[in-house]
Parts: sequence; structure tokens; C-alpha cells
Amino acid sequence: MRLTAGEKYEIIQQVTRSELGVKKTLQEYGISRSAFYKWYNLFLKAGYQGLQGKGRSGNRQWNRIPEAQRDLVVNVALDQPDLSCRELAHHITDEQGVFISESSVYRILKSRGLITSPSHILIRAADEFSEKTAFVHQMWQTDFTYFKIIGWGWYYLSTVLDDYSRYIIHWELCASMKARDVKRTVDTAIAKARIKTGKRPKLLPDNGACYVSGELKDYLNKINIQQVHGRPAHPQTQGKIERYHRTMKNVVKLENYYAPGELENAIAAFVEKYNNKRYHESLDNLTPADVYFGRGEQILKNRKVIKQLTLNKRKRDYLTQKLLTS
Repeated sequence: MRLTAGEKYEIIQQVTRSELGVKKTLQEYGISRSAFYKWYNLFLKAGYQGLQGKGRSGNRQWNRIPEAQRDLVVNVALDQPDLSCRELAHHITDEQGVFISESSVYRILKSRGLITSPSHILIRAADEFSEKTAFVHQMWQTDFTYFKIIGWGWYYLSTVLDDYSRYIIHWELCASMKARDVKRTVDTAIAKARIKTGKRPKLLPDNGACYVSGELKDYLNKINIQQVHGRPAHPQTQGKIERYHRTMKNVVKLENYYAPGELENAIAAFVEKYNNKRYHESLDNLTPADVYFGRGEQILKNRKVIKQLTLNKRKRDYLTQKLLTS
């Protein structure tokens, strides 16, 4: 699989900030250490440009980004400090109606001394589930992760994620990790998604005790949901929800929590941003909500129009200036 410069950059950020360590993180995502360190050394020597490899050369003066647009990039980056260069590029296109490439955003911010490591970056797994979904509510992924609340002990976060859109349909904080907690989470997700009988999604969990229990199996059969288990010792099968939980915890765990309500508020704020504001490279840099609610295709069409209008304007401005000075 050939990765773009943006993907290599985000992998570097994820690995260097992962709680799991370099070796284990790379193993989970199927990336060799030799490849990673090659990218890392190129990045240290030449920054983002070093990850791009050899590109085409030529006279591109007409496409020079105007100073006003460079200032716009800086201002948006200062207003949105948690966005990566990739996310900033698409945010500017969607919100400001101006096309600026990811690499250009990086170079502008680097020249102004504003490049820092993002606090959380999501990367794609090397291995994917064999049956790729083609529409919303075809399959849901579900899993538990855990948090320690000071003075309260361990609490368990149960999440249901739509496989196609990556949209978080429902989550809840549980005092235990039992089949009854899974049943309650799935019930609420069905209600929120307004899924009718006979049109139920498949459910993809791992092989935890609560997911393989007879109690859960009987319950899912009763409500007409087919359960598909991931392969043991193969985290990429549930890669989307695994990566979501890791990304979420990299942010939420920056604070200490002294009551379940405090943790729930922090998770709710993250989910709101993740669903509605965070651009996913694997979703053509759309948000999960864009895909989940069916507005992604129109957004992509708008981006193409904005890109062409921006490039046409730069060329006209360049030719006009050239005539005036000749």
C-alpha cells in the first residue's frame, strides 16, 4: 500500500505520541519499523516536504498563493489549534471557500513557526475487515474501553460505531462490562438510529466474555441482529472502533476525573466534535456526520468547484499582473 505524505506525517505523529510504544503501535497497524524510521528520518531532515518524494518540477509562479490567503491559513490555524494540516486544508475549503492544498498549509505554517505535533491523529490500519460495508447501518462495531475515576475506581465505556460512516451512534459509561450492558447499549443505539425490525445491521464485536455469552446471543437473535465476531488476536478487524477509542482517550485522559459525571461530560464533548467537526482521511476528508446523514457527495462536488475557481482566479491575477508590468 503506497501512502501519501499526509498519511506518513500522521503516522509519525501517532507513533511518537502513542501510549503503547513504537514497536507495539507499528505492529497493530501493520507497518514495518524500517519503513517508519525511514519516513521519520526524512521528516527530521526536511520536514513535511521530505515525505513527499520527488515530484514534478516546472514554472508554477502563476499558482503562488496570495499573501491574503496565507494570512487566512495562519488565522484559521490559530483559531483551530487542534486541527492537523490536512484538516485545516479541508476546513478552509469548506468554511472559507478557498482551496489550499495540505502541503501548502504545512509550508505556510512552518514558515511562520506554527507547526507543532497534534495532540491526537487517527491513522488507517494496514489490514481491513474482509467484508467492506457499502452503506450506513449495514454493520455496527462495538467495544468496551476503560477509565479510572479517582475515588470511584474503574468505569467502562461501551460504544456503538457505524462501520461505513464511522459515526458514533451511541455510547454510555457503565459500572460493569456484562452482557446486560451490551444489550442496553445496543437497544439505545437502535432507538437513536430509528432502525426498524427486519432492517437491522450486523454487529461486529471482539471475543470478550460479554460478547460471546449465551445471554447476548439469545438477545441478538430475538431482535434479529446477526453477530459477526472478529478474529482472535487480530485487532485490525475492529480497527475502526479500536482507533476511535485510542484517539478519544489521547484527548480525554489529559485530565483527571473525580466523578462519573465529569468523565461523561468530557466524552460527550469529544464525541460531538468527532462526529461533526473532525475530518477523516479514509472518508475523503468528510466528517462522520457528513457521510452518516448523506451530505458527503454534495460537499465533495462543492470542493471540486471551489478548487477550480481558486486556481482560475490565481491564474487570472497572475496574467493580469504580468500584463501590467510588461
